[in-house]
Amino acid sequence: MKRDLMDILCCPMCKGDLVLEVTEENEKEIVKGTLYCGKCKEYYPIDDGIPNMLPPELRE
Repeated sequence: MKRDLMDILCCPMCKGDLVLEVTEENEKEIVKGTLYCGKCKEYYPIDDGIPNMLPPELRE
């Protein structure tokens, strides 16, 4: 996931702002981490550079 994507991402549940926590990054993108919504207290994982923005009940 590119850092620039944070400018347009919002929580899919409540449309609140997301906080990025990076656990792995290379010179091009964020590889692993989480996006956190403080408004609805939900976490969205970033795996292999792809943010999973599905509601928790729809994730595998």
